[in-house]
Amino acid sequence: MVEDAQALVDARGLMCPEPVLRTAKAMRGIAPGGTLTILATDPVSAIDIPYYCHHAGLDVVSVEREDGLLTFTIRKPEQARALPAKRPIG
Repeated sequence: MVEDAQALVDARGLMCPEPVLRTAKAMRGIAPGGTLTILATDPVSAIDIPYYCHHAGLDVVSVEREDGLLTFTIRKPEQARALPAKRPIG
């Protein structure tokens, strides 16, 4: 799957929040419709990256887990979607 991506973030060995921060930075350079592959070894990334994608309006194309390596492929939609409404705390 990595070879199909337009860009790659290698976050292996990095701990939360670094994989998400690097993903967010890389997504700024991705054109609408483009994809990004993220490689991560931090198990928390299995929660953090999909959560970030949901709130940033990105599509999670695939998530693969093999021998402690998480491989995410995410896509920037062609058209921006409305972000989820923020709920009040409390």
